[in-house]
Amino acid sequence: MINKLYHEDWQETVKRINPHSVDLIIADPPYGMEFRSNHRYERYDPIHNDNNLDWLGEWVWECQRIMKNNTHLYCFCSFHNIDIFKKELSEWLVVKNILIWEKNNTSMGDLEGDYAPKYEMIIFCVKGKRKLNGRRDSNIIYSQRTQNKLHPTQKPTKLIRYLVGKSTEEGDIVYDPFMGSGTTAIACIREKRNWIGSEINIQYVNTANDRINVELNQLTLF
Repeated sequence: MINKLYHEDWQETVKRINPHSVDLIIADPPYGMEFRSNHRYERYDPIHNDNNLDWLGEWVWECQRIMKNNTHLYCFCSFHNIDIFKKELSEWLVVKNILIWEKNNTSMGDLEGDYAPKYEMIIFCVKGKRKLNGRRDSNIIYSQRTQNKLHPTQKPTKLIRYLVGKSTEEGDIVYDPFMGSGTTAIACIREKRNWIGSEINIQYVNTANDRINVELNQLTLF
């Protein structure tokens, strides 16, 4: 199943992944807040399952089932439902830390009645025990945000490459159950890791596959 993006819901893909076979999970799931700015309304479909978190408990169980012993999971989240995500994740994994991704510029929102949002959270979990690669870095990560040209919650390739590099070795398998526009696949290709992806929206599947093909063609050229 490796190095393929499956056009389906994560529930279908994950059931075909063998137990104890994945070295890292990086997930940018629906936050359960049904957020949709005017900008996103014009450009993107609503995020699937963003109106509830009923699926979360099953998802965590399946994640720990396919993870090898002594492996990591990173789950992007916002402050709105961070308590729910932490509770469900801690049922099967150890929540080690909450990383803060500082985006270097602010997002939209209540321009007059609220502080300008400038970060997202990444819940850092472990199954068993595993050391991080390299030095002991801060739990605040600075990375310029994307302009969301390909996906409403598009993450920077540099950020995902950093997480992949800290928690895996060359040739390991990384699973992204909410692949979106393919950033995790691009990061894995550049870091010489294998990957598996699920994405339910055909628009994003097509975008991701285009990006992946361009990346692989560049590797062939050089």
